[in-house]
Amino acid sequence: MYVNVTVCAPGSTTTCQTIDHVQVDTGSQGLRILSSVLNSTMTNALKPVSLNGGALAECLEFVDGYSWGPVVTADLHIGGSDTATTGESAPGIPVQIIGTSTYPVPADCSNNAINPTPENTVVEFGANGIIGVGLFDEDCGTVCAPGTGTAGVENGDNYFTCTSAGCSEALVPIADQMINPVNALTAVNGITDNNGVIIELPAVGAAGAATVTGTMIFGISTQSNNTLSPSATVMTAQSYTGYVTTNVSSLSQTDADSYLDSGSNAIYFNDSNIPDCGSSSAAPDFFCPASTVNLSATITGINNQVAMVNFSVANANTLFTANDDFAAFSNVAAPSGTTVLEEATFDWGLPLFYGHNVYFAMENKDAGGTTGPYYAF
Repeated sequence: MYVNVTVCAPGSTTTCQTIDHVQVDTGSQGLRILSSVLNSTMTNALKPVSLNGGALAECLEFVDGYSWGPVVTADLHIGGSDTATTGESAPGIPVQIIGTSTYPVPADCSNNAINPTPENTVVEFGANGIIGVGLFDEDCGTVCAPGTGTAGVENGDNYFTCTSAGCSEALVPIADQMINPVNALTAVNGITDNNGVIIELPAVGAAGAATVTGTMIFGISTQSNNTLSPSATVMTAQSYTGYVTTNVSSLSQTDADSYLDSGSNAIYFNDSNIPDCGSSSAAPDFFCPASTVNLSATITGINNQVAMVNFSVANANTLFTANDDFAAFSNVAAPSGTTVLEEATFDWGLPLFYGHNVYFAMENKDAGGTTGPYYAF
């Protein structure tokens, strides 16, 4: 799922660039742009964030790899025209520039990432950037802060300070960390839409669709167009992790590390009754049942509110080969993995979003009468 964003040099309405195909990710926090898509004017205008006498950089870990690059300051504009004068704005926020050659990837990043697959080019990343609009104010918090964190990628601290001599792991004050852009939105006509987002996508049929057009709405119950639906089930999530619990009726397991993630292209969970597609198929990492499997599950929040979800798992190889130009599927799923953490994971990816209005309320903010973090649909 992609949006356009406009980034500007801090305080400028002329030194700006609109970037398309920026992935919307409710599973992360922060705006990140691939260096190769920035023009030279923007590259020169965006100044590095300083830390401990050097330049701040980050090694960001995703499930399928890691991305490396320095952090700069920029103004963000989104949801309006390309002139950076309408829509929503988040001025002076940290933005990671992924894949720049300014500082080589340090070994402490590439060697200690959970998945050491680099995602530092547009081809590797699959987008021109990513805008993380998840449940939390910043991307690391106290884990990366002085006095409460321990420096080192292996300890969950993603930050580095870099000089011409190289880069070393560093703790970063929360105020200087990569911020969720939603948290930094300023008031428009006296209204601030900074307590969450709503993702609205239409339903997709069993065969899939080439493209789907939807909407990302900023704010929950802050304006007439973003009111929390009375029929939505509000499921509060764990602090720091954002986890809720999923139970599939046909499985004797409880997946306590469950979350809703627009950045995942499938539903990820383990089910030994459903075969995978095999390495020689067109969908080697997905499930390929002989016929479509219909399942039901419950998602339970920390507040014990329960949402029922009926979903299907189709043969991904059949879908992908029959519709090789299709990008949207509501019925593809894949194994979550074999580690202890992955065994307890249920990742409700994009297939859940089709046909639902999905709410993501940010931590410590009231959103329609309930304090986040929470999911609702």
